Amino acid sequence: MSSGPGAASRAGRRVTIHAVFRKVLVANRGEIAIRVIRACRDLGIVSVAVYSEADRHAPFTILADEAVEIGPAAPAESYLNAERIIAAAKATGAQAVHPGYGFLSENPSFARACAEAGLVFVGPSPDAMAAMGEKVPARARMLASGVPVVPGSDAVADAGEAARLAAGIGYPVLVKASAGGGGIGMRIARDQEELLRGFEASRSTAQRAFGNPTVYLEHYVEEPRHVEIQVLADAHGNVVHLGERECSIQRRHQKILEESPSPVVDAAIRARMGEAAVKAARAVGYVGAGTVEFIYSRGEFYFLEMNTRLQVEHPVTEAVYSVDLVAEQFRVAAGERLRLVQEQIIPAGHAIECRINAEDYEQGFLPSPGRVTGYHEPGGPGVRVDSSLTGPGVVSASYDPMIAKLIAWAASREEAIARMRRALLEYSITGIRTNIAFHLAVLDERDFRRGEYTTHFIEEHSGLGAAARGWEERRKRFDRLLRDPARVAAIAAGIVVSGEAVPAP
Repeated sequence: MSSGPGAASRAGRRVTIHAVFRKVLVANRGEIAIRVIRACRDLGIVSVAVYSEADRHAPFTILADEAVEIGPAAPAESYLNAERIIAAAKATGAQAVHPGYGFLSENPSFARACAEAGLVFVGPSPDAMAAMGEKVPARARMLASGVPVVPGSDAVADAGEAARLAAGIGYPVLVKASAGGGGIGMRIARDQEELLRGFEASRSTAQRAFGNPTVYLEHYVEEPRHVEIQVLADAHGNVVHLGERECSIQRRHQKILEESPSPVVDAAIRARMGEAAVKAARAVGYVGAGTVEFIYSRGEFYFLEMNTRLQVEHPVTEAVYSVDLVAEQFRVAAGERLRLVQEQIIPAGHAIECRINAEDYEQGFLPSPGRVTGYHEPGGPGVRVDSSLTGPGVVSASYDPMIAKLIAWAASREEAIARMRRALLEYSITGIRTNIAFHLAVLDERDFRRGEYTTHFIEEHSGLGAAARGWEERRKRFDRLLRDPARVAAIAAGIVVSGEAVPAP
C-alpha cells in the first residue's frame, strides 16, 4: 500500500455543517465514489479515496481530500482486498467506511472486520446482511413476517427432487441460485424435460459464480415487472419507505433504465408495497439504506430479495422525494434518529435514470472499454449526471462498463421523457461504443411511452437495434462538434419532441 496523488490532505480549512464523522474512507471507485465524496463535502467530512493502479489518475482520486493506493487493477488485489482497505482507513485516521455498491458492500465479513478494527461500517449490521444475503433463508424469514413471497421451494438437492416439487408449484418455474444475483444461474423451465435438462447447469453456474451451488425453485410469474421499494431505518426502531422505482428495462437480467414513480403503481399499491418493505426491514433488524425488490404482475406483488446497500438507481428516488440518501446513511450510521416521518414522505414529479455504459448494443451488449477521446455532459433544467469521468479518459476493462448515470426530473412522466431525450442528445462520448443511442430508441418506443412494459421489453422489441442505429446517425454531428459544447447544446435544443432532427446550423 503506498501513498498516491492527494495523499497529503487537500481539505484545508473546513466548516463542519453537521457533526456526523470527521473523516470517512470511501471503499469504492468511479461514479459512486464521487457521489459519496460529494456527500462528505456537503456534511463537512474529510474524504479518503482508495484506488488501484489502473485508477491512479481517475477523477475520484483527485476529488477526494486524501487518496491511498491499495494494489493492482485486479479487484481481488485492490477493491476486494479488505485487509488493505482497512489498513488504509487506520493509516489515515478515518472513523468510518462507506462501501458504495458492488465490491465489498454486501460482504458481512468485511462489515465485521471494520467493526473489529474500530471503524463504523456505513451500512447494516453483518447479521442483517447475512440474513438477506442468501435467498432461501430470506424467503422463509419473509413468509414468517407476513411479506408476500412467490410460491416456491427451499433448497433443492437434486433434479429428481426438483421435478417432484415443480409438479406441486406449477409450471413454468424458475431455477434460481440462492447466493448472488444479476440473474446468474437463473433458468426458466416450462415443463419437466426443460427442468431436468437445466437443473445441473444452474447448480454448476452458481458454484462457479458464487462458490455456492445451492439452488431453489420459484413459480415463474407471467408478465413480470421489477418494482423495488427504498427503505431507511435507524438504530432506534424507526423505519420508513420512500416509494418505488420501476426497474423493468433490463438486458441479461441487468437494469439499464429506471424510473420513479412506476407507471403502474398507484397510491394504494404503493402503500401496500411500502408496508411490506418496512416489515421486511424490521424482520432482520435493518439499519441504514436498503432496497426491497418485488416482482409485480397484474396488481399483485411478491418479495424477490433485499439489497442491503445503496442502489445504483438511488438518484431517481432522491429527485422525486427531495432527500440525500447518502447523507441519511451517514446520519443513521452515526447513531442519529431518522428525521423523516412516513406521513410527510410524498412523491413530487417524475424521474428517469439511464445508465450510460461502455457497451456495444449491436453485439449483445458486450462491454467496449477503451480510451474516451472526447467527453461532453448535458445540462439544463432538471438534469443530473453522476459520472466517473470529467473529460477524456480511460474506461478500464478491469471493472463494470458503466460510465455514468444520467437522471432527468420533471413535473410529469411525459415531460421527464422529453427532458431525458434532450439530455441524451447533448451527451457526447467519443472513442468507444456506448448505449446512448439505444436509450433514445427505448424512449421513443410506443409501449415504453405508455408505460406498458415488462422485464422482457428489450427481447420483445426487436426493432430497438435498428432504431438505435438511426439515432447514431443523427448524433454524429454532435460528436463532430464536441470541441464546441455551446453548439452541441444549441443543436440539441432544436430537436423536436418527436425525435425528428432539424437541419444542422
